[in-house]
Amino acid sequence: PFGPPSFSSHCTELYTSIPQACLPIVYHADYNITFMGLEKLHPFDAGKWGKVIHFLKEEQFISDGSIVEAREATEDDLLVVHTKRYLNRLKVALFFFNTSNFYWIFYYDSMTCSLQSLISSQWSLVVATITEIPPLLFLPNFLVQRKVLRPLRTQTGGTIMAGKLAVDRGWAINVGGGFHHCSSDRGGGFCAYADITLAIKFLFERVEGISRATIIDLDAHQGNGHERDFLDDKRVFIMDMYNRHIYPGDGYAKRAIKRKVELDWGTEDLEYLQKVELHSDGALNEVQPDIIVYNAGTDVLDGDPLGGLSISPQGIVKRDEIVFRAAKRRGIPILMVTSGGYQKKTARIIADSILNLHRQGLIETEALEKEGSSSLVTSMMSSSGFVGSKFTAL
Repeated sequence: PFGPPSFSSHCTELYTSIPQACLPIVYHADYNITFMGLEKLHPFDAGKWGKVIHFLKEEQFISDGSIVEAREATEDDLLVVHTKRYLNRLKVALFFFNTSNFYWIFYYDSMTCSLQSLISSQWSLVVATITEIPPLLFLPNFLVQRKVLRPLRTQTGGTIMAGKLAVDRGWAINVGGGFHHCSSDRGGGFCAYADITLAIKFLFERVEGISRATIIDLDAHQGNGHERDFLDDKRVFIMDMYNRHIYPGDGYAKRAIKRKVELDWGTEDLEYLQKVELHSDGALNEVQPDIIVYNAGTDVLDGDPLGGLSISPQGIVKRDEIVFRAAKRRGIPILMVTSGGYQKKTARIIADSILNLHRQGLIETEALEKEGSSSLVTSMMSSSGFVGSKFTAL
């Protein structure tokens, strides 16, 4: 169990003040993973986050100056949830020795400062296993850190930042994040850092009045990472709706789910949306949280190679609307993360969903519009020679 706000909390840059003129949409160009084409060995579109931003700019909904730039989570930030042992396992470097035409593989254990044989440990496979990109096993660790783990740490920082923004503004969207298979001491399924757990724990420890959270996880896969982390924490209510037949099938973690909705292969819009509305309302009626963390995976899309469901693009847009409407109706701040989605067209769907939330009045942009209006008036006055003049009120 996590304790109340503590004066011993480490110093972090993730809770710095954000200009009111910025929309609570968090992103950084470093989210995107590109490295010699290796990212193409996983079905995940490792550049989808930048594409979402591109589409939102095309629709003139955002500009570079109107969104919040994510910061990379530091090791101290990560240690709020993760064990030192787990983080060290991500720093493993491999060494190869040839003896009599037989190659021995060793790794450097940064905790004991010694070489260990691969035969006696799984540690050397950690990053390659988590990202499901086997060739990473043979790359120098500094490249893996820079090209793979740094983007994931930046997205993790973005989720933590978005948590605070959601409380301050009523809503926030991290265009990345949603690494719901990672827990404090283990990763998997392209999830190396437990950003959902971190965002909630940061809020519990640092923001007065935030003592209960509800996770609504609508990714096609079970969110076993945050479930393992909050298994014995009664302050966190978890609703998880997923394809019962696919990864991870974590029976131990399922014990943390307070509202479990298991779907079958090929579930379509009508049944899906009815269940989303029924169970989202049910979860929020059962426990009134101080914050909602919404894991909005798009791997439920029809044709997704890993999700196994048959939801249309319009169904995903409507799903997000249902969840945001439930939050707004109750006046509960909501943080959305984008999580899984393994088709090229998912970026367009995420952008369309955000635009729809705005059209429906479910995400407010008043501060930005006021700023723009103020700038326009100032510009007009300046061009007319009014700036600096003195006026007498009649």
